[in-house]
Amino acid sequence: MTVTIAATGAAAAAIERVVPQLVSDGVAGAITAQDPTLWGAAAEAEAAVRLGWTEAVAVSRGLLDDIEALREDLAAKGVHRVVLCGMGGSSLAPEVITKTYGVELVVLDSTHPEQVTGALSGPLASTVVVISSKSGSTVETDSHKRVFAAAFAAAGIDPIERIVIVTDPGSPLDVSARADGYRVFNADPNVGGRYSALTAFGLVPCGLAGVDVGQLLDEADAVSYTLALDSEDNPGLVLGAVLAGTRPLKDKIGIIADGTHIVGFADWAEQLIAESTGKEGKGLLPVVLELDAPELDLDLADLQVIRLVKDARATHEVSDGDVEIAGSLGAQLLTWEYATVVAGRILGINPFDQPDVESAKIAARALIDDLAPPTPPVFTDGTVGVTTAGLDLPTEQTVDAALAALLATIPADGYLSVQVYLDRIAHPELEQLRALLAAKTGRPVTFGWGPRFLHSTGQYHKGGPAFGTFLQILGAGQTDLEIPDRPFTFGQLITAQAAGDASVLAAAGRPVLTLTLGDLRGDAERLREFATR
Repeated sequence: MTVTIAATGAAAAAIERVVPQLVSDGVAGAITAQDPTLWGAAAEAEAAVRLGWTEAVAVSRGLLDDIEALREDLAAKGVHRVVLCGMGGSSLAPEVITKTYGVELVVLDSTHPEQVTGALSGPLASTVVVISSKSGSTVETDSHKRVFAAAFAAAGIDPIERIVIVTDPGSPLDVSARADGYRVFNADPNVGGRYSALTAFGLVPCGLAGVDVGQLLDEADAVSYTLALDSEDNPGLVLGAVLAGTRPLKDKIGIIADGTHIVGFADWAEQLIAESTGKEGKGLLPVVLELDAPELDLDLADLQVIRLVKDARATHEVSDGDVEIAGSLGAQLLTWEYATVVAGRILGINPFDQPDVESAKIAARALIDDLAPPTPPVFTDGTVGVTTAGLDLPTEQTVDAALAALLATIPADGYLSVQVYLDRIAHPELEQLRALLAAKTGRPVTFGWGPRFLHSTGQYHKGGPAFGTFLQILGAGQTDLEIPDRPFTFGQLITAQAAGDASVLAAAGRPVLTLTLGDLRGDAERLREFATR
């Protein structure tokens, strides 16, 4: 199945104007040929080692037999529960793939102690853990590996038999894991994390969980020839023009699941687009929208709506101004990767680096290395502690007044980002705040679970246009969890990650309000009540 795209309004005009130039410039063929000069001289060195994803379908075929053999070996030992520990693209792509295929996969992409404890509480006797880290030095996945290894050992299970490593060749994790005797799958080092869906990072955990990853590669292969052609029908060029070619630029990209069989695709596309384009004060802000999202009724001039629909027939009638896209999961993964790098060329940025992601990591590490009691809140209202960074508070010391002050900073072309550092498995209802606050503010609102968004949309927040406003939500008084052989706990780590990101955002001129909830249920209800007034 190929990919079908239908567009109206400004998006259709962008396709008509931009795609012929992309074809004339030979952009699709050059991407497929891994030409690093497409994004300018400044990006050339990075691009030269980041285009391996264009041949991932062919390269990854060699993994399939090894993945299946390991799966069969584990199954023979009664091991069928797969836990994936990874961040950013390493976890988001497998989550979309397994949900779409209806296969169970436990995804641990948090340092919240209760979410980690939840993953640990499953039946270890039937569990295999996949540790995925491209760099091999990610603090979250290193912490996950340590705590699972200790849990296996305590249960009388050899961790080496139950932990599988996916990392780049020669990474610190690759070296240490091989020395210790772990099973290691190496990914193509010439593929960045957010483009790694069809590499070992996507295929190993999904294949072990039971997905027919060969079929996934077949789906991508079915569209790969079309994506390589310099043709006006190339869906990668068409979608790239939709994303970055509208005039004036509609730089908020609302993505809606509207009949598609693919589950959670917008969450994956969000990190791909935001981290690839959000830099040098430019960028595209993906916004994951519900079918009845308030933004759809606001007639926002800077919002481009893209609907993922059931099939090609569903694209025959498209609402005015919207874009509809249909296709299989594998085909869409590869198409959106092409489209994102095309958008980078149109915007004039390097779609392969992430210069501002490291800043939050450095700030968090500094707080961990110099552990001190948490900074006391500016004030406490009931069971909610209120802290700010780059935001002036009113004299009235209430949560409502602080929230009102924060929302007042959203500019006419801006957005609100809600960032929740809590157990997303236990508190999915907090996602309802997104739509409520969008209705209240009349502007796009994004929602991210911390710390996983730091590895995806975090780049856009700090490196993209400076019109973001940020609401952090944390919890207090929850059960903590030790990290073996580390001087800090999971609770201290997630607190440092939130504080570190807030400090970097404030330094970049972005206002941040942090609310620490002492009574999660009751205080969350207070926030919902504020949003509906």
